[in-house]
Amino acid sequence: MTLRLGRHRFADDATLMMAIVNRTPDSFFDRGATWDEQAAFDRVAEVVGQGAEIVDIGGIKAAPGVEISAAEEKARVVDFVARVRSAYPSLVISVDTWRAEVGAAVCEAGADVLNDAWGGADPELVDVAAEHGAAIICTHTGGAPPRTRPFRVEYDDVVAAAIADTVAYAERAVAAGVAPEAVVIDPAHDFGKNTFHSLEITRRLDEMVATGWPVLVSLSNKDFVGETLDLPVGERLLGTLAATAVCALAGARIYRVHQVAETRQVVDMTWSIAGRRPPRRAIRGLQ
Repeated sequence: MTLRLGRHRFADDATLMMAIVNRTPDSFFDRGATWDEQAAFDRVAEVVGQGAEIVDIGGIKAAPGVEISAAEEKARVVDFVARVRSAYPSLVISVDTWRAEVGAAVCEAGADVLNDAWGGADPELVDVAAEHGAAIICTHTGGAPPRTRPFRVEYDDVVAAAIADTVAYAERAVAAGVAPEAVVIDPAHDFGKNTFHSLEITRRLDEMVATGWPVLVSLSNKDFVGETLDLPVGERLLGTLAATAVCALAGARIYRVHQVAETRQVVDMTWSIAGRRPPRRAIRGLQ
């Protein structure tokens, strides 16, 4: 199935890099490096130059913290989305929000994708996506409220739960009027999960891919990587790339990342090993 992200279309053998651009002063990885609007815009230019097909703009960090109103979230992202849309007409713009009010505003400013990291916490977000012809990313959080950390979460089968919840969300989006080819599912590593859950999701990601919905993974420098290797945030790239290779072998389509160039090489190599992508050149033993 051709993947449609707003006004953009991608063949079913395309893998996509979604670069993270935070309009927040307190994000866990960049520590506010792109809080200033010009710094954020420079980040967009950087990741586009590295080959990112998508930028994911967020106005609130996922972790608990200072309460951010919908008005403040819009102030952080709406005009910025419009600026990026004007400068990069062929770029896919995603906005990381769970609020329908914010989703409507960013779609009017030119966003193509609503990345709902909190699993349908605002049930009207699917209606906004449908109204604006936007794509939507349906995540699994185990019912966790926005901006909460998991505590002693238990699943009989975390993969089965992730599949059931994301597929149900995807079907609800389609029922609301979102085009089926504009729906993506995401197991949401770390969200509503402990490290063992995220490792199992990674190991069995092929089961999510088998649903037929395109799968996005957001692995970049996550806590499950840090806890597995006992490493701080700034030293998790290699662990992230190892998890990325496993997800790529399973067939994940979209990779939400901080490090675009490194992830692209890992995904391309893995897809070639899997037989889904030809080598860019192959002359050894042939000339």
